[in-house]
Amino acid sequence: MDNLSHLRKKIDGLDDEILRLLNERARLVLDIGREKAKLSSVPHVPEREREILERLTASNPGPFPNDGIRTLYREIFAVSVALESPTTVVYLGPEATYAHQASQRYFGSGVSLVPLGTIPAIFREVESDRATFGLVPVENSIEGMVSHTLDLLMEFDLKICGEVFLKITHYLVSIANTLGYVKRIYSHSQALAQCRQWIEHNLPRAELVELTSTARAAERAREEEGAAAVASLLAAELYGLSVLARGIEDNPHNYTRFLVIGKKPPAPSGNDKTSILFSVKDAPGALFKALSPFAEQKVNLTKIESRPSKKKPWEYVFFVDMAGHLEEEAVRKALEELWADAVDLRVLGSYPRGEMA
Repeated sequence: MDNLSHLRKKIDGLDDEILRLLNERARLVLDIGREKAKLSSVPHVPEREREILERLTASNPGPFPNDGIRTLYREIFAVSVALESPTTVVYLGPEATYAHQASQRYFGSGVSLVPLGTIPAIFREVESDRATFGLVPVENSIEGMVSHTLDLLMEFDLKICGEVFLKITHYLVSIANTLGYVKRIYSHSQALAQCRQWIEHNLPRAELVELTSTARAAERAREEEGAAAVASLLAAELYGLSVLARGIEDNPHNYTRFLVIGKKPPAPSGNDKTSILFSVKDAPGALFKALSPFAEQKVNLTKIESRPSKKKPWEYVFFVDMAGHLEEEAVRKALEELWADAVDLRVLGSYPRGEMA
């Protein structure tokens, strides 16, 4: 017991030292905030946070795990952002949606997270400076692109400042204690589609009801006997529901990609992605010719998607993601050559590549 007491006192001493160092770090953060205010810099710099995490995890001798380092420092970053400059982030609500989880993962808990009802509302809040950043879904690994987001990227003059990938794990949640009591299942249409095989096998007679979000589904399930929801674990916790089954998605490789939109692009991080949109003349080989510079400059195109331009029937705009930053020579040269053949070209942003969770 004496030895245990001695070890606990050593931990108390270390905790006191950690507290002192956290406050010393916070004072430096405030100094940085004052310097940024003089320079009119972007208040939130994700690439700087990435550099810190990479440096710490690379030099971490253990036994404290690297995952723990990342979790701990994301919270430190979030508090630091709040100290340095108030940051408001709007996302597709309500609370406990997957967009809410993605916002928490990217920005931490130190920013003000505000749920909105529609994707256009997110764009409008950022454009009007009522929000610093917005987080919008753009792609699901199973369902494909979110066309509404692509259309709004054409409409609004905002920049893509970052991206976050969220692994989607669906839970069946309810006030019931067993599957036998479930007569009706609420969820978003995509969530129900992603769990259809599991539902048909385990609850073939259950009525499926589509709602605007998985969080709304959890809220409804709380109010009805015999009802369940396909939702997130966060939604189950928020609405006080029991988890009847977890991981019920038919495809375990289910990810949603979210974009962070804002007004000021981040600086190069060394591991970036650039997104553009362009259109070409209606002529044979026009698209092939437009894309050739990327092959010549060895720029890797990671996605290409077409959308109607909405200006003229059968006229299309192409969205392209590529590896690299606008300031890199190969990317810059490829885009300069594209200008010669494109009817229109717009760089949506160069930003740090997101990590798959």
